Amino acid sequence: MKIKGAVLREPGMKYSIETLELDPPKENEVLVKYTHTGYCHSDLHLLKGEIPIKMPLVAGHEGAGIVEAVGPGVTTVQKGDHVGVTWMVPCGHCPNCRRGKGNICTTSFSYFLEGMLLDGTSRIKDANGDVVRHGNFVSCFSTHSVVPERAVIPMPKEFPLEQAALMGCCVPTGWGSVFNTAAFPPGSPVAVYCLGGVGLNVLRAAAMRHAYPLIAVDIEGSKRELAMEFGATHFIDSSKEDPVPAIQLLTGGVKMDDGTIMGGGAEYVFEVKGDPGSIIQAYWSTGIGGELIVLGITPHDQTTDLSLMLLPLHQKTIKGNLYGAISTHDDIPRLVNMAMNHDLKLDKLITGKFKLEDINDVAEAMDKRQIKGRWVCEID
Repeated sequence: MKIKGAVLREPGMKYSIETLELDPPKENEVLVKYTHTGYCHSDLHLLKGEIPIKMPLVAGHEGAGIVEAVGPGVTTVQKGDHVGVTWMVPCGHCPNCRRGKGNICTTSFSYFLEGMLLDGTSRIKDANGDVVRHGNFVSCFSTHSVVPERAVIPMPKEFPLEQAALMGCCVPTGWGSVFNTAAFPPGSPVAVYCLGGVGLNVLRAAAMRHAYPLIAVDIEGSKRELAMEFGATHFIDSSKEDPVPAIQLLTGGVKMDDGTIMGGGAEYVFEVKGDPGSIIQAYWSTGIGGELIVLGITPHDQTTDLSLMLLPLHQKTIKGNLYGAISTHDDIPRLVNMAMNHDLKLDKLITGKFKLEDINDVAEAMDKRQIKGRWVCEID
């Protein structure tokens, strides 16, 4: 069948909107007609060549839509069902999956990097008949895609599909980093660096876990109002103020006569962009015995220069976190229920909408830090 999709052909090049040929689903695969897809900072990383994944590919990893057809053996969904899709597809049998860590499945990740489905092949070809890869298994910036059955999460039909799309990445990543990875006790001092779609979900989850103080940090002061809406007790504009001493003072630190600050620091700090400078600030904002949890993806050619002498002396922990350590088919339905009760404020999270043909303008706006909240593509 003919479909339309946003194709990345080479790192650093703009998306090309192309007419493509999509083969029907094979065994244990599902054909989804997409209606909505969120634009994530990881999409920008991929566009700029900062994540080493093979191209050409149809981009997008945070989407929702309606099932149009199912392949042989599919039992969990049928034609007409509303679904969200997830880019993490655990195999269920590798050592990590057996330990309950399907979010870091070692079997499916090789197919993920190759841009292929689980049989090692693609269902997409371009106008010349050449293979185009599946971005993140699900290729959400397209009118249709074929995805593994395990990538499909059924959604209630009364749940808006524009919100269901966000269940593919930013909501579970943010929520899981707080409730699964940090799992801090109520009343813990928490700081969240970088308030994109994922960062706001970290903030919301931390507020629901009764963090205090809950300090939001961003280089864009215009995000203050949204940060407070999502539960922050304090906001620091890091373009105007060094967040490290500010966080230390807000969390019990004492300023000495010589200007140095003794003590303080948040017990749990989340860095959500992957910016090297932000990671350094987040590290020094972490109090003695605290945890720094890094969700953001740092470009593959960048490093972070941290002085590590005090790491054992201060007994700090630095944790990487992928997809909030969630179990996709257990945690996402729970989050859908929370969203339908308006606990997650997804109506406030979606601050803009666009058409597929405008995707390059959206990428440019994100690169210029002009986007607040999450912008969602409405796919015709």
